[in-house]
Amino acid sequence: MQDASFETLLVAEERSVLRVTLNRPQKRNAMNSAMVAEIRQCFEYAEDNTSVRAIVLRGAQGHFCAGGDIADMRQSGSEEEQRDAAWAFNRTFGHLMSSVQHSSKIVIAALEGAVMGGGFGLACVSDMAIATSSTRFAMPETSLGLIPAQIAPFVVARIGLTQTRRLALLGSTLSGQEAHSLGLVHECVTDEAALDAALNEALIQVNLVAPKATAVTKRLVLDAHRLPVDDTLLDRAADDFADALLSAEGREGANAFVQKRAPHWRLDDTK
Repeated sequence: MQDASFETLLVAEERSVLRVTLNRPQKRNAMNSAMVAEIRQCFEYAEDNTSVRAIVLRGAQGHFCAGGDIADMRQSGSEEEQRDAAWAFNRTFGHLMSSVQHSSKIVIAALEGAVMGGGFGLACVSDMAIATSSTRFAMPETSLGLIPAQIAPFVVARIGLTQTRRLALLGSTLSGQEAHSLGLVHECVTDEAALDAALNEALIQVNLVAPKATAVTKRLVLDAHRLPVDDTLLDRAADDFADALLSAEGREGANAFVQKRAPHWRLDDTK
């Protein structure tokens, strides 16, 4: 994928990683319709590309994302036309959230500056989130007379009902450390240099695990969170395990273990 093809993103594909940088710094990377469509395009590309193992979401020039661009949401026309446009913008963002949540790739969010509204939502559908201590998180929609319509279910899944109620209703702001204590982010580091180092360490780990196995594991974990743990779920998990054991990855993993060598999917200098 080439940067020149995008209006609102900087996109670079490096080895097994697709780096997607939100690039509207004059708006603190607030999302407009074009950005939502372009992020979805990146995830569709990654889903069809077996060489991509991880997608890194980040924001340009010190901010992750200040939410949705309210100016872009407001359209001219009749009240009915305005309502239809608002509905379409909001629901399209919900489709993006689902695409990120259910991507078979490992999604890592590198968070700095403002992580607000829709940006907060994107952080909640990442598989790993790393923030700096100075990052600020909030769901400010109610202070604007709006509601966190598409992100609320994903925030509840991430940090639970009790904390979501407080943050969504009061619009409270969290520091990076507070977000870490709630489980919203997995690591909180001191500054941008430490963020880069933590991100690099995570990407090293991505290149040590089997991509097909991680995709099936991700699906299983998400299903275990939303479905009852009954015989149906556990039977399917057993099916997935048997398939994995007999797959090319499973056979290679077993052979590599016995032969005391790195499996072929490892992309590191010690293979």
